[in-house]
Amino acid sequence: MLSCKPSLRRWGVKPVEQLRLHTSDLIHLWPELTLVIAAVALSLLDLALPERMNRTFIGWLTLASLLVSGVFVAMQLHLDVPVELLAGSYRVDDFANLLKLVFLLGTSFVVLMSVGTIKQAGIAHVGEYYYFLLPATLGAMVMASSADMITLYVGLELLSITSYIMVAMRKKSSNSNEGAFKYLVMGGISSAMILYGMSFLYGISGATNLAAVKDGIYANFTSFEALIYVAFFFLIAGLGFKIAAAPFHSWAPDVYEGAPTPISAFLAVVSKGAAFAILFRIIYNLFIPLPQDGPTGVLVSDVFLTLGVVAAMAMIVGNVIALRQTNAKRLLAYSGIANAGYLLVPLATQFSTAHYSNFAEFTFYLIAYLFMNIGAFAVIILIEKSSGSEEIRGFAGLYYRAPFTAVAMTLLVLSLAGIPITGGFFGKLFILLGTMETHHYWLGAIMLITSVISFYYYFGIVRQMYMRSDYESAPLQVPGTVGFTVWLCAIVTVLLGIFPHVLLQYIDTVFTITKDLLFVS
Repeated sequence: MLSCKPSLRRWGVKPVEQLRLHTSDLIHLWPELTLVIAAVALSLLDLALPERMNRTFIGWLTLASLLVSGVFVAMQLHLDVPVELLAGSYRVDDFANLLKLVFLLGTSFVVLMSVGTIKQAGIAHVGEYYYFLLPATLGAMVMASSADMITLYVGLELLSITSYIMVAMRKKSSNSNEGAFKYLVMGGISSAMILYGMSFLYGISGATNLAAVKDGIYANFTSFEALIYVAFFFLIAGLGFKIAAAPFHSWAPDVYEGAPTPISAFLAVVSKGAAFAILFRIIYNLFIPLPQDGPTGVLVSDVFLTLGVVAAMAMIVGNVIALRQTNAKRLLAYSGIANAGYLLVPLATQFSTAHYSNFAEFTFYLIAYLFMNIGAFAVIILIEKSSGSEEIRGFAGLYYRAPFTAVAMTLLVLSLAGIPITGGFFGKLFILLGTMETHHYWLGAIMLITSVISFYYYFGIVRQMYMRSDYESAPLQVPGTVGFTVWLCAIVTVLLGIFPHVLLQYIDTVFTITKDLLFVS
């Protein structure tokens, strides 16, 4: 019998016996296993229940499973040594744990704002709506922990396929059907581009493990320089779609408008954050460890220049086109495109001995973006429910119809615009200071200019709430779950602005770049 060990070593992985999971390994996979077990159990429960029975309690069970998974993740924080499973293709480290907590928190808010309001969204199969969020979140978590191109792609497709289905759940809405079709087609193209780029890297290095791929790039750079560039640009194009960064953003406005509003929030926060997890894993492990002098130094410089250009385009395109929007969900879609640019800046500036807090800056702003974005989408749910429209004019007179909700939305809008003292302001400030420390002055200037441009369309919402009256509308009824979501997001946003150092120092305490992100073959 022929042994498979030589070929496995050529692929950059360990012998086959080391690919097996042992019982002792399962304790590190409890966060993921919790979601798998809950998704299967809730799908069977949904099938067994009578068709006319209320499925709201499935939403509460979904929320409970997300919280339990979050507890298991929190128990694995502060790892002294990262845990490598499946021959190093799956890593449990504090980089992954921090992002997993963000994904679970974001999905929990999506479920919470859905309970009590999802029936008005025109979704026929409520049970499916809830438990499809579990495999989608699982895919995001797999992406955060993957150290191998195969596991990265598996997590990416698990998240993508379930997202396509959730966007299409308003079956009787033409906007939903159109958005889902565009998302499926464009998502399939982007996934193919990512896979094509990965196939080039595999062909060059003979490996799928990221650490081994890096070694292969260095060893074969002179022979395959052009193919390495082609692989990188394919990956940037595919992942640029996933984070909705210009010029790969055209799908986002239609998909956000057509999808159920909580799913739009999920795409804006969880799906976007998972794609950034892949970018950090790939960019920091394939290109940063390469020698900075010689031919590979030119490659590294070109990689980070490209990321900076994409970030600049996203900030400019997102903010400028948002000026013309009259639909609230489309406005937040273009706002999300601009924020994808802001989130790309810490990645594009590269870390050095003078500046190595890139991940802390990124994570701080991602968390602030989570709260202010989900809170804003929760208010849109209320506007959509009361006026039957997602237009910005639906905010008219909100202060007179629901004053507390209007105040909370004002705080969220101030944070989105980056006004002191809010989490959004300090998130942008930390990123801006990082660009100055690394001498990327042109990128910092674009951040400042586009942030000022964003004031116009953000304050258009405030103007509608306080300076436009709608006396024909009755007082706005706010369901308890949505009101709790809105105010919790608003309060946390303000607290992040008052005590930004607490979260930033905690991230720096937990995360170490050499231990949790960079790894060797």
